[in-house]
Amino acid sequence: MRRLLGRLLADRRVVGGFFLVVQLVAVMYGLGWISDYWSWLPYFLNVLSFTIVIWLVRKYDNPTYKIAWIIIILVLPLFGGLFYLLWGNTPFNRARTQHKYEPTPQKFADYLRTPATEELAKQYPRHAARARYINALNGMPAWTNTETRYFRVGEEMFASMCEELRQAQKFIFFEYFIIEEGVMWNTILEILKRKVREGVDVRVIYDDVGSIATLPTNYDRFLASLGIRAVRFNRFVPTLNTYLNYRNHRKMMIIDGNVGYMGGINLADEYINKKVRFGHWKDTGIMLRGDGTANMTSLFLQMWEYVTGEPVPPLDPYLPMVKPPADGYVQSFADSPLDDINIGESTYLQIIHNAKDYVYITTPYLVLDNEMITALTIAAQSGVDVRILTPGIPDKKLVYMITRSYYQQLHRAGVKIYEYRPGFLHAKSIVSDDDTAVVGTINMDFRSFFLHFECATCFYNSSVVGAVKQDILETINASRKIDDVWLHKVPWLRSIAASVLRLFAPLL
Repeated sequence: MRRLLGRLLADRRVVGGFFLVVQLVAVMYGLGWISDYWSWLPYFLNVLSFTIVIWLVRKYDNPTYKIAWIIIILVLPLFGGLFYLLWGNTPFNRARTQHKYEPTPQKFADYLRTPATEELAKQYPRHAARARYINALNGMPAWTNTETRYFRVGEEMFASMCEELRQAQKFIFFEYFIIEEGVMWNTILEILKRKVREGVDVRVIYDDVGSIATLPTNYDRFLASLGIRAVRFNRFVPTLNTYLNYRNHRKMMIIDGNVGYMGGINLADEYINKKVRFGHWKDTGIMLRGDGTANMTSLFLQMWEYVTGEPVPPLDPYLPMVKPPADGYVQSFADSPLDDINIGESTYLQIIHNAKDYVYITTPYLVLDNEMITALTIAAQSGVDVRILTPGIPDKKLVYMITRSYYQQLHRAGVKIYEYRPGFLHAKSIVSDDDTAVVGTINMDFRSFFLHFECATCFYNSSVVGAVKQDILETINASRKIDDVWLHKVPWLRSIAASVLRLFAPLL
């Protein structure tokens, strides 16, 4: 019993959840107690809730997100409005974090290699709008003169990462949602220790909530004792506020500015199948070598400024010095929850809208808003071959129920849906028409589109496009197709429960 209690008290998730529940109960009890003395308070809270509902209806925000909150407020008029002020997407809540996140605009004009956004637009007009959109809103241009490589599984990417890390001479930048002690991270850490002794600048950013169950509380201090500059992103403090939702879901590694890695692969053993959790873990990633790595380096330094307060230094010493032959065009970019621009979702929507022959998508979670559902159904009804791959074994059962709740609507529109039989598919990618692909950290869900810091790389007429397509087709061969027979077997009670959960999907 004592051991169990000790484990619970040492688990930050349990302790944090307990304090959040205590605060919630205290707020509700306190309001009830105060109401006995201030008889006008319940009327005021009801008026507040009604006012917030009107404000939500008029507010520029995702309709599905607004509907979820409106339901909560109408069901709980006494507390609903107050809950929204504490947890909702209000200007006050966002401002507490937003004022700190003002990325320094990057200027690549003085760089010895010129960005290729306009070159891409002239050579391939079909991609012009998307490349210019990302460049204009994110400050991340397209590049050529970049060697590219696609990894079908985490094991392949891990081997490549270790090889490149051993050759680092100037700096190594890590930015990951999850780091966990084990074969993968411990192997990398041993390399980092040697590199620190050689004078290499090693920096690590990891998300405090993402790693809450995988690293000790003060692991950043341990890394600092080794000479590694480490910071926890948005430290978990169990208080009733919405900015706890703003997590850093990005996964990047940059070496000497010449080589950059990105994808769905975190630094934990299940991602390389050294630990089995949900069957075979299917994940993907990419490597860039050359000019295209400049965007990744810039994105990392912007985030480093955000979490440490250190101004972004001049970029020249951190930019790539190698110039391999061109493999099409690449454009790494990021998305932030602290603005009204959803670059990740918008990029996906542009690809779907522009598709002529096919669109293939892989995602571990499928939680869609009306805009995405409309885009997918219109594409399928227009004769575009639309295919979506999801996991066969879930890691989050409630989210899996919601994911499956979209199957019938999409299937009826002609979208082909597959579940990866061997295990958990964690890959996040989209490929279309043999000339466009995106690989990164962006899930097809509300958290990725609206609440997380994310990153991805767009490939235009690159060999990676064909590699992504081939990998998806091979994965489909190991997957179960969702058809009418499967849909008819879904118990109606489970279907109803999933539909109810969908109402609150933006808040999960």
